[in-house]
Amino acid sequence: MPIALVHGNPETSVVWGPLVRELVARGSAEPVLLSPPGFGAPVPPGFGSTAEEYRTWLVAELELLGEPVDLVGHDWGAGHLYAVAATRPDLLRSWIADCAGIIHPDYVWHPAAQTWQTPGEGEALVAQMVAMSGADLVASDDVPADLAGRIAERFDAEMGRSILAVYRSAVQPYMRELGDRLAAAPQIPSLIVHATADRYTMPDLAPIVAERTNSEVLELPGAGHWWMWEHPAEAAQAFLRFWTTLD
Repeated sequence: MPIALVHGNPETSVVWGPLVRELVARGSAEPVLLSPPGFGAPVPPGFGSTAEEYRTWLVAELELLGEPVDLVGHDWGAGHLYAVAATRPDLLRSWIADCAGIIHPDYVWHPAAQTWQTPGEGEALVAQMVAMSGADLVASDDVPADLAGRIAERFDAEMGRSILAVYRSAVQPYMRELGDRLAAAPQIPSLIVHATADRYTMPDLAPIVAERTNSEVLELPGAGHWWMWEHPAEAAQAFLRFWTTLD
């Protein structure tokens, strides 16, 4: 089965590099890297970068692969994954995702997201972020030092516009309702990555979401938002063990 990885904000597919190397070193096929428009891929004409449009985009990408896939999502990539699993589970053999707290009924968007969702303030924050260096990202957002520069060099005005659009399309109750749809959808094998120190996603909610979606849990104690960069070997070993149970 194909393995597909989809990343989030404010990233490109470079974020998967260490995990991909660990997977391949352990005998995995090379994963397909799917870059959402505006996040390492061009924004097509007429594409509004809303959460629903990203779901439609991901459905189309998965349909092109021609068979059910093992899909892995991070950050907004996890959000897009949850939307596909809630509406087109036939496209998936399994899914693995982090940031599960975002679809819990009690989830509250983190402060940066709330700023992006606020007209005027969001534009000002995006302009500030476009001008940031890698060192600035390390200081402000706890991005790993060797990843921060790669994020900063690809953060441009187009990515900024996409950030504003997707967050403004997902004000509550959007995420709560997405969680309800996923819980009610046909369930397929799934694994939630519980990075216990991810300060963007209310991580204490992840085990509750796992129970609600009948998902297994991979707990990474002390891991932050960029677990795939900082703990790639542990994640790769757990992912391959999970996929092996499906064969």
